[in-house]
Amino acid sequence: MTEARALVTGGTGFLGGHLARRLQTSGWDVTAVGRNTKNGAALAADEIRFRTVDLRDPQAVEAVCSGMDTVFHCAALSSPWGRYQDFFASNVEATRHIIHACQRQGVRRLVNVSTPSLYFDFSDRLGIRETDPLPASAPNAYAATKRIAEEEVLAAHNPSFESVSLRPRALFGPGDTAILPRLIHANDRIGVPLFRRGEAILDLTYVDNAVDALLLAAEAPPAAMGRTYNITNGEPVRLADVLHKLFDRLGVPMRGRPIPYSAGYMLAGAMELAARLLPGQPEPLLTRYTIALLAKSQTLDISAARQWLRYSPRIPNDEGIARFADWWRNPR
Repeated sequence: MTEARALVTGGTGFLGGHLARRLQTSGWDVTAVGRNTKNGAALAADEIRFRTVDLRDPQAVEAVCSGMDTVFHCAALSSPWGRYQDFFASNVEATRHIIHACQRQGVRRLVNVSTPSLYFDFSDRLGIRETDPLPASAPNAYAATKRIAEEEVLAAHNPSFESVSLRPRALFGPGDTAILPRLIHANDRIGVPLFRRGEAILDLTYVDNAVDALLLAAEAPPAAMGRTYNITNGEPVRLADVLHKLFDRLGVPMRGRPIPYSAGYMLAGAMELAARLLPGQPEPLLTRYTIALLAKSQTLDISAARQWLRYSPRIPNDEGIARFADWWRNPR
């Protein structure tokens, strides 16, 4: 029997790298694409086929999709700041190239990674379902362009080309360079900012759980396709509790800095204004979006993923934090 062939875009990223390695150990014939040649070399060392591909180039995308059974689209420009045209090119146009190449090359299924940033409206929101209305305006260019990309992925779904989109919330685990590392660095420098005393309720997603969901989506029955699914650990938790568990496991004193939300929000707004006036509009140290992410509660309902994908998070928050902390102290 011929091995199923999978393409992983964003294979040199956090989620894409974990996915490519899991696919390879599960018996798939895997090709990972990305632009980080150092991470690509690490994939190749693990006997995963790696290609340097710019997804903004439709011909290059067409070539790499040839012969694939399933495409996992994990690549994205993800940042709270930047020029809209850059996000549009990397998130919308690149996704269009993936869709069109899949259709022309006879790819059976496209599994798209989207984001729950689509839900964010600077307010507290608990138990958000995929069917809940999205905000009238996006919080930033990243969320705006990921929404367009997701809509186009789902619009392309049909019986001969099945597509599905997942929205994993706050990914973390070994290899993470974003959420927990930034909090650790903040603790080292000035202390972790605690808006609203760290009382915000949030969801986390351990990276292996997200990979489970992607594999389930790749093998789910046709009735589960053409939909969007929230993905989390299914354990809403206070931000302050996450921080205390993390720093306890690291054996480092946590230095929390209570800051009024209104003050932090106004300061970030001033930093954004200053950045817009500077040549190149460099990313400010703080943005209103990142302040609000730490201050506002947001949890997701994962009932649909449980029902349609048979998703059941294997790694709970505490175990995931312990695994991350152990890796952080002894990276391999």
